[in-house]
Amino acid sequence: MFALTTLIALIHQVSGTPYIPGGDTPAGTDCSGLASWVSNVATGRPAFGSRFHTGNEEAALLTRGFHHGTAPNSLVIGWNSRHTAVTLPDGTAVSSGEGGGVKVGGGGAYQPQFTHHMYLPMSAGQMQANPAPPQDAPAPAAGPNVAPPPPAAIGPEGPPPPPAVVGPADAVPPAPGPPPAAGGVPLPDKVVGMPV
Repeated sequence: MFALTTLIALIHQVSGTPYIPGGDTPAGTDCSGLASWVSNVATGRPAFGSRFHTGNEEAALLTRGFHHGTAPNSLVIGWNSRHTAVTLPDGTAVSSGEGGGVKVGGGGAYQPQFTHHMYLPMSAGQMQANPAPPQDAPAPAAGPNVAPPPPAAIGPEGPPPPPAVVGPADAVPPAPGPPPAAGGVPLPDKVVGMPV
């Protein structure tokens, strides 16, 4: 399917481009265009030329292999009837239309305004580094015990890593700014569908 470094390379290549309603070129796009590009690259499609909008986002994501809900270490997209945003598997939030054009940052997929969420699972090999919990994900319930995932949630690559348990004394605010590339892995020079 995809590697995290490929998604990060796409975001860095289009970061700073303006908000363009209906845009579908490296010159810029709107929120659903960015979600389209990320989901396209994540599913092996060319980045541009196959975009969706918030009105048909669920159907478009289902055809790309996404599942309803959210999951750790997955590509997560959240939306409502007016806006959509993405959280990469390493917790990096990316957006367009949240105070400007395409950028690393913003509210990500876990914004309270979003009424819909879908995710695309990612295997450990695709992560290429130890993942961090999503920075914009809701905090886990406090308490020392966290139940293991049900057996149906364990895929062929083994069980997912256990969720982090954070108590009030352990809570640490995230560092400002975008997170570094996963494990310092060099980014590819070119993303599928991205003109040179």
